[in-house]
Amino acid sequence: MMDEGFGRVPRGVTRGRQFEIEVDGEPVVAFEGETVASALLASGRSTFRFTNRRGEPRGIFCGMGLCFDCVMTIDGIPNVRTCVTPAEPGMKVQTQRGLPEVINRAAD
Repeated sequence: MMDEGFGRVPRGVTRGRQFEIEVDGEPVVAFEGETVASALLASGRSTFRFTNRRGEPRGIFCGMGLCFDCVMTIDGIPNVRTCVTPAEPGMKVQTQRGLPEVINRAAD
């Protein structure tokens, strides 16, 4: 879901190397040193997940890893706080809808 009104500061900022992450199957530009949340906001996305009961949209709130409103599934791992997770080339990010199915990785 894309929303209007976001973007990157056009000048006066030194950025790291540019690369792409995949968000819900779509390419999103990110830069070395950015968090997943900042790359998503710069691309115009403000909804990162939907609540379990009412399906209400949630996105960045505290921006420092305390509130869990920005959680998404990253590389198959649910409930990852995107505001404190550095973007990495080739990451696969998915919008979380409700409570994720928990996989017992200890049994693997």
